[in-house]
Amino acid sequence: MEEDRAGARWEGEYTAFVQARAGLLRSTAYVLCGDWHRAEDLVQVTLTKLYVVWPRLVRRGELDGYVRRMLMRAFLSENRRKWRQREEVVAGVPDPPAAPEADHVQRLAVRAALAEVPPKQRAVLVLRFWNDLSVQETAAAMGCSAGTVKSQTARGLVALQQALALTGFASSTGGGPSA
Repeated sequence: MEEDRAGARWEGEYTAFVQARAGLLRSTAYVLCGDWHRAEDLVQVTLTKLYVVWPRLVRRGELDGYVRRMLMRAFLSENRRKWRQREEVVAGVPDPPAAPEADHVQRLAVRAALAEVPPKQRAVLVLRFWNDLSVQETAAAMGCSAGTVKSQTARGLVALQQALALTGFASSTGGGPSA
């Protein structure tokens, strides 16, 4: 009987945590992968794994950092799978998309360029600049050293700038997007 009450209590805590953080997790996953469907899959994998270990995590604290780390690992793991490498992305869609408004052009260019950045560098850039984490917090989320975060950030920014330059966006706007 008491075990049922304890289970109901932690399930309620889990539900409250998920409701409070689901939006941030989805947006972070979307920025990582650039596809809402894949982002939902990444969040689902992360939340499923979180549910399994939830009773142990509640006692230790630091849930936000742990969940970020789980999401990053799910993203990086998905990018290692062979089936992902066999997918073919087509250049066009059957219906032409609506013309983006001027303020969206920069966002679309940055998203397209971010998709060209290697996954680990992209993960570091998203954690540092999208989630506004420090070098140490990013290192904890990625499970690596602060030095690795710094080098991956530098390389990722160079790759992002190069991808923006290839689209012609950086030269037409005076050096790229402002952060």
